[in-house]
Amino acid sequence: MASAQTLLPGPYAPQVQAAMDRLRAERYLERFWDKDASLWTTDPAAQAHIRNRLGWLSIPRVMTKETEALRRFAREIRDAGFTHTLLLGMGGSGLFSEVCRNTFGAATGHPDLTVLDTTDPTAIKAGQAKAPLTHLFIIVSSKSGMTSEITASSAYFYETFKAAGEDPGAHAIAITDAGTPLEAQAAAWKLRRAFVHGPQNGADVGGRFSALTYFGLVPVALLGIDVDVLLSRAIEMLDQCGPTVALDKNPAALLGAVLGALAGVGRDKMTLLCPPALASFGTWVEQLIAESTGKSGKGIAPLFGEPPREPSAYRDDRIFVELQLTSQFDQALDRRVRALAQAGHPVVRIHWQDRYDLGGEVIRWFFSTPITASLMGINPFDEPNVQESKDRTKALLADYARAQRFPDERPLWSSDEAAVYGALKSGSTLSPFDSPRVSGGLAQGDPERSRGTLADCLSSWLQQGRREEYIAILSFLPRTPALDQAVHGIRRRFAESLGAATMVGFGPRYLHSTGQLYKGGPDAALFLLLTADEAQDLPIPGQPYTFGVLKQAQALGDFQAMQQRGRRLLRIHLRGNLDRAVQQLISAVSDAGSAQVRKE
Repeated sequence: MASAQTLLPGPYAPQVQAAMDRLRAERYLERFWDKDASLWTTDPAAQAHIRNRLGWLSIPRVMTKETEALRRFAREIRDAGFTHTLLLGMGGSGLFSEVCRNTFGAATGHPDLTVLDTTDPTAIKAGQAKAPLTHLFIIVSSKSGMTSEITASSAYFYETFKAAGEDPGAHAIAITDAGTPLEAQAAAWKLRRAFVHGPQNGADVGGRFSALTYFGLVPVALLGIDVDVLLSRAIEMLDQCGPTVALDKNPAALLGAVLGALAGVGRDKMTLLCPPALASFGTWVEQLIAESTGKSGKGIAPLFGEPPREPSAYRDDRIFVELQLTSQFDQALDRRVRALAQAGHPVVRIHWQDRYDLGGEVIRWFFSTPITASLMGINPFDEPNVQESKDRTKALLADYARAQRFPDERPLWSSDEAAVYGALKSGSTLSPFDSPRVSGGLAQGDPERSRGTLADCLSSWLQQGRREEYIAILSFLPRTPALDQAVHGIRRRFAESLGAATMVGFGPRYLHSTGQLYKGGPDAALFLLLTADEAQDLPIPGQPYTFGVLKQAQALGDFQAMQQRGRRLLRIHLRGNLDRAVQQLISAVSDAGSAQVRKE
């Protein structure tokens, strides 16, 4: 049983054929399987790094030897009475576990799963409340063993269990590579188990390619999903992408050629269309595409979850990828995709036979993404700009530890509910306060001294954009259902009023995925960064700051890194009653969008 893929390149068939001819002339697939890193770079050090990240080519078969042990471990956890698992992990491996949870659900009798890839205290408290501590199980997951978010959250839960009289080690496991600080910490904390990747079983698999290692498969097994079937579909796709398979029969080569060829002619916004049952797959594809291609001033912007629109309303910068489940076929989506193809938009149609084709889909994208990157002249296996925000966050935290506040900022505009920071269009009538009162880096100025309105700020910011660009809303707001819904509401307003392509990212999750595209990719977007006062906070054991302070430092660090790169970025800090403040922001977005349309 295998998924089906159909290419409908429309008027771009010659470009796709040229890309296929190039892959054939370069013996691309044979060299790929030989781990010939010269496909992506001529730098010897970078080539050595790449060769140490291609273990995913063999890992599905390696992991088939571990499935019985994974099933036994899942029974152990279920029989111990745990009803809910919290996965503390960042990046692609954590996202894959979330995709599996949302695609399959938890099997009867198996603990449910929540991925906590965050430093948001509201989300951490909500995760903790999923089950009584006696029934709560923790997975501490970090390839490097030094991920700052995971170090903080694991320390918090260790102390929480300890304070409640529970044995922390009995409630937790670790997943990491051999020799990392997390492996040592797991031994010191006497965790129930540490799943460790060595040279022969996954240490040579890059982080965002680690879905089918312990990082993805341990949580999947705990959910009661059949790991053997999932891996068998992955192996089936590996065979379809083998070095001796003809290029025009190779599903990954075809997908990679389409994406790479069309990116070269300006169709650099890959828009994923999914039915609700498969919608969470978009978060996983988003991080893979954005982090792999968004560098050296190039990149493909992966879009999913956008409000639908008529085919004629899309600009000539899109390629559409449809994902369908044959056993639960969405007829309305089918009609929409057919209309897009008939209107001349390039379309790739991928239809799964059942949910277990997820295993093969992961392999399809693992293969196609490096092919796309190669055609674009990009090394897909590094993430050169991710460290920028981390370094700035670290510096901000050091400042905070000394002064118990962040450096002062001067707002462009301020009211009781919001303060605006950033750079507006040259010649704007708005100007910074002459002498605002600031505390902890957040404006406390007198709103009567502000000129203009919040809508004026947004309108001036929008004037910096161009028609072919996208708008990204980056939210560090507390993770409540109401505020999350409001962020998506802001996205809808921009899409409806301006017809712009839109993306949404929640911090700090996006820092480990689309953040690379935003800083290393082309200057082709407007960014709206949302921060807020924390209604509740939590301590980080052993640190002179809280989770709320860490999250704020991450937001400010990314703000600084993007400003340094000249990105057209506006930060709006909300305060007071956040539900009321965000509704005022939505109203201002509508007014600014309408004003921009009138000017055009």
